[in-house]
Amino acid sequence: MSDYTHVDIYTAQSSKKTGMPCGDMLATLRTNTGTTIICADGIGSGIRAHIAAQMCVARLTESLQQEISLRTAFQSVATTMQTYRDPKKPFAAFSIARIRSDGYATIFSYDSPLPIMVSRHRATILANRPFQLPGCLAMESNCQLDTGEGILLMSDGITQAGLGYGANTEWTSEGVVSFINNRISSRLKLSLAPEMLHKEALARWKGEFQENTRQASPERAFSPYSPDTRHQATAKHPAKVTGDDCSVVLALCRTGQTVNILTGPPLDKEQDTAVIKRFLQLPGLKIVCGGTTAKLVAKYLNVPLEMESEPISTIAPPRYGIKGINLVTEGAVTLNQVYNILDEDIANLQDDSGVTELRLLLGVADKLNIIVGMTDNTANDDISFRQRGVLSRRMLMPLFADKLRQEGKLVNVEYV
Repeated sequence: MSDYTHVDIYTAQSSKKTGMPCGDMLATLRTNTGTTIICADGIGSGIRAHIAAQMCVARLTESLQQEISLRTAFQSVATTMQTYRDPKKPFAAFSIARIRSDGYATIFSYDSPLPIMVSRHRATILANRPFQLPGCLAMESNCQLDTGEGILLMSDGITQAGLGYGANTEWTSEGVVSFINNRISSRLKLSLAPEMLHKEALARWKGEFQENTRQASPERAFSPYSPDTRHQATAKHPAKVTGDDCSVVLALCRTGQTVNILTGPPLDKEQDTAVIKRFLQLPGLKIVCGGTTAKLVAKYLNVPLEMESEPISTIAPPRYGIKGINLVTEGAVTLNQVYNILDEDIANLQDDSGVTELRLLLGVADKLNIIVGMTDNTANDDISFRQRGVLSRRMLMPLFADKLRQEGKLVNVEYV
């Protein structure tokens, strides 16, 4: 069983004008404490708006990476943005949500559409309370998410879609919720919600209205800026609205798969037992990479170390076998070969080998804990390894981890 809640991110986005940079920016930051999602909407459109949104996201992510609390980071950036309510300054409205590994979510919104909670049964605007800031009013929302539930953030290009075509043509957050609920009743796959909302918003900006569900909006009761006055305050829209940058991001929770990798003996031999014991106690699948490492694990478990007798692959090293371990492979060559095919489509993998099996397990992993022993492997000093481009663990593992992070996985690397 996994105790890790993974957050899948689904997005849909377009710029106001084809070929121009989008004035919105979406970002995701994964850590052991949770997944953080940011949706920033820069003033106006095009390059200036893109830069404003980019600056907003950069400030937030930098603060969070420095381990500043979510609340403090939000308050600092929102306070700054309040002083930027001028068309000449890089103003950006934004929402930021953090979903912890146990599913608890905290969302802060500054001059943005309120967050929407979605599940397999219904969608609803999250209850919110004012977050008082000097000169402005922001919102805070909290909820507990279970698997199959998520948070929708969006720019006002979605909620204001259709504005300017007459009375009651603006979509609003309530209209978005009604749209989602109608689709949920038709068994909408939640991962498709951003795409469908985005498509509907673009249609509304063209004056194509399939549904008109505008109602009195509770978010206006709390906001000092109604949609109309906010346009004047931030100059985000011209007098005649002809469209906007449109962005939707869905953070959807599910039970995550954890994979643990142990490769290489610890630098201090006296730590062998402690490191192996801790590795075996980690929740999730267990993978051991390296002949020496495999011998240490087998010895600790007091079970025989077996070797694949008739390997099929002619290029991948043979696998080992240890009772209680999901996969045991050779070390440096196997890891290098896996790294080289991380970008390949899994469907292209043909030979049954330790390399392909490790690649498949990495593919299903959401969270990876990698323990790298720092004992030098003298075999890696052989000139033939260098001729074949086989990198040592010390050089390979940072590259390995970065590539996995680019796939949206949470990767922890510990060197022992």
